Amino acid sequence: MHSILLLQFAVSSLLVVFCVIVHGMGLFGLTRALRSESSVERLRHIRPFSPRGVLFTLSIVVAIIALHGLEIWAFALAYLAVGAVHGFEPSLYFSTISYSTVGYNDAHIAESWRLMGAFESILGIILLGWSTSFLFRLLGRIDAH
Repeated sequence: MHSILLLQFAVSSLLVVFCVIVHGMGLFGLTRALRSESSVERLRHIRPFSPRGVLFTLSIVVAIIALHGLEIWAFALAYLAVGAVHGFEPSLYFSTISYSTVGYNDAHIAESWRLMGAFESILGIILLGWSTSFLFRLLGRIDAH
Protein backbone atom coordinates (compact mmCIF):
# COMPACT_ATOMS: atom_id res chain seq x y z
CA MET A 1 0.00 0.00 0.00
CA HIS A 2 2.75 2.48 0.91
CA SER A 3 4.73 1.63 -2.22
CA ILE A 4 1.75 2.57 -4.45
CA LEU A 5 1.37 5.85 -2.56
CA LEU A 6 5.06 6.63 -3.03
CA LEU A 7 4.84 5.73 -6.72
CA GLN A 8 1.82 8.04 -7.16
CA PHE A 9 3.65 10.82 -5.36
CA ALA A 10 6.80 10.33 -7.45
CA VAL A 11 5.01 10.17 -10.82
CA SER A 12 2.79 13.12 -9.90
CA SER A 13 5.74 15.19 -8.72
CA LEU A 14 7.67 14.52 -11.92
CA LEU A 15 4.67 15.56 -14.00
CA VAL A 16 4.25 18.73 -11.97
CA VAL A 17 7.91 19.67 -12.45
CA PHE A 18 7.69 18.87 -16.17
CA CYS A 19 4.55 20.98 -16.61
CA VAL A 20 5.94 23.93 -14.65
CA ILE A 21 9.07 23.88 -16.81
CA VAL A 22 7.01 23.63 -20.02
CA HIS A 23 4.73 26.45 -18.88
CA GLY A 24 7.59 28.67 -17.76
CA MET A 25 9.52 28.12 -20.97
CA GLY A 26 6.39 28.75 -23.04
CA LEU A 27 5.64 32.04 -21.30
CA PHE A 28 9.32 32.99 -21.48
CA GLY A 29 9.27 32.28 -25.22
CA LEU A 30 6.20 34.46 -25.70
CA THR A 31 7.83 37.24 -23.70
CA ARG A 32 11.03 37.05 -25.76
CA ALA A 33 9.08 37.10 -29.00
CA LEU A 34 7.27 40.23 -27.86
CA ARG A 35 10.37 41.97 -26.50
CA SER A 36 12.24 42.37 -29.74
CA GLU A 37 12.81 46.05 -30.50
CA SER A 38 10.43 46.04 -33.43
CA SER A 39 7.73 44.32 -31.34
CA VAL A 40 8.05 46.82 -28.51
CA GLU A 41 7.71 49.68 -30.96
CA ARG A 42 4.68 48.04 -32.60
CA LEU A 43 3.03 47.45 -29.21
CA ARG A 44 3.18 51.18 -28.49
CA HIS A 45 1.06 51.88 -31.55
CA ILE A 46 -1.64 49.26 -31.02
CA ARG A 47 -5.01 50.46 -29.84
CA PRO A 48 -6.63 47.75 -27.67
CA PHE A 49 -9.88 47.56 -29.62
CA SER A 50 -8.42 47.93 -33.09
CA PRO A 51 -8.22 44.88 -35.36
CA ARG A 52 -4.47 44.64 -34.57
CA GLY A 53 -5.16 44.88 -30.83
CA VAL A 54 -7.80 42.16 -31.01
CA LEU A 55 -5.53 39.95 -33.14
CA PHE A 56 -2.67 40.48 -30.68
CA THR A 57 -4.88 39.48 -27.75
CA LEU A 58 -6.31 36.45 -29.55
CA SER A 59 -2.83 35.27 -30.54
CA ILE A 60 -1.59 35.42 -26.96
CA VAL A 61 -4.71 33.65 -25.67
CA VAL A 62 -4.39 30.86 -28.26
CA ALA A 63 -0.71 30.39 -27.37
CA ILE A 64 -1.55 30.16 -23.67
CA ILE A 65 -4.35 27.68 -24.34
CA ALA A 66 -1.91 25.59 -26.38
CA LEU A 67 0.45 25.50 -23.38
CA HIS A 68 -2.35 24.34 -21.10
CA GLY A 69 -3.38 21.78 -23.70
CA LEU A 70 0.13 20.35 -23.79
CA GLU A 71 0.13 20.01 -20.01
CA ILE A 72 -3.32 18.38 -20.01
CA TRP A 73 -2.14 15.92 -22.66
CA ALA A 74 0.99 15.11 -20.62
CA PHE A 75 -1.18 14.06 -17.69
CA ALA A 76 -3.60 12.19 -19.98
CA LEU A 77 -0.74 10.18 -21.48
CA ALA A 78 0.62 9.49 -18.00
CA TYR A 79 -2.80 8.21 -16.88
CA LEU A 80 -2.75 5.85 -19.84
CA ALA A 81 0.85 4.79 -19.26
CA VAL A 82 0.28 3.80 -15.62
CA GLY A 83 -3.13 2.27 -16.29
CA ALA A 84 -4.97 4.78 -14.12
CA VAL A 85 -7.59 5.45 -16.81
CA HIS A 86 -8.42 3.06 -19.63
CA GLY A 87 -8.76 4.55 -23.08
CA PHE A 88 -7.45 7.75 -24.56
CA GLU A 89 -10.71 9.73 -24.57
CA PRO A 90 -11.52 9.00 -20.90
CA SER A 91 -7.91 9.82 -20.02
CA LEU A 92 -8.03 13.15 -21.81
CA TYR A 93 -11.45 13.90 -20.32
CA PHE A 94 -10.32 13.12 -16.78
CA SER A 95 -7.16 15.15 -17.24
CA THR A 96 -9.11 18.14 -18.54
CA ILE A 97 -11.65 18.16 -15.71
CA SER A 98 -8.89 17.68 -13.15
CA TYR A 99 -6.63 20.41 -14.58
CA SER A 100 -9.51 22.86 -14.85
CA THR A 101 -10.45 21.96 -11.25
CA VAL A 102 -14.00 21.07 -12.30
CA GLY A 103 -13.27 17.53 -11.08
CA TYR A 104 -16.72 15.93 -11.28
CA ASN A 105 -15.67 12.77 -9.43
CA ASP A 106 -13.08 10.04 -9.15
CA ALA A 107 -15.16 7.47 -11.03
CA HIS A 108 -12.94 7.84 -14.11
CA ILE A 109 -9.66 6.94 -12.43
CA ALA A 110 -8.40 3.83 -10.68
CA GLU A 111 -8.56 4.24 -6.92
CA SER A 112 -4.85 3.51 -6.62
CA TRP A 113 -4.03 6.61 -8.75
CA ARG A 114 -6.44 9.23 -7.35
CA LEU A 115 -3.64 11.25 -5.82
CA MET A 116 -2.35 11.98 -9.31
CA GLY A 117 -5.65 13.69 -10.18
CA ALA A 118 -5.39 15.82 -7.05
CA PHE A 119 -1.86 16.88 -8.00
CA GLU A 120 -3.12 17.85 -11.45
CA SER A 121 -5.89 19.99 -9.93
CA ILE A 122 -3.43 21.87 -7.72
CA LEU A 123 -1.15 22.38 -10.71
CA GLY A 124 -4.06 23.60 -12.83
CA ILE A 125 -4.97 26.29 -10.29
CA ILE A 126 -1.39 27.55 -10.17
CA LEU A 127 -0.72 27.49 -13.92
CA LEU A 128 -4.08 29.02 -14.83
CA GLY A 129 -3.36 31.82 -12.36
CA TRP A 130 0.13 32.29 -13.77
CA SER A 131 -1.27 32.52 -17.30
CA THR A 132 -3.92 34.99 -16.23
CA SER A 133 -1.38 37.31 -14.62
CA PHE A 134 0.86 36.98 -17.69
CA LEU A 135 -2.02 37.89 -20.01
CA PHE A 136 -3.00 40.93 -17.93
CA ARG A 137 0.61 42.10 -17.91
CA LEU A 138 0.80 41.88 -21.70
CA LEU A 139 -2.55 43.55 -22.22
CA GLY A 140 -1.40 46.34 -19.91
CA ARG A 141 1.35 47.06 -22.40
CA ILE A 142 -1.08 47.97 -25.13
CA ASP A 143 -3.67 49.61 -22.86
CA ALA A 144 -1.05 51.88 -21.29
CA HIS A 145 -0.25 53.48 -24.63
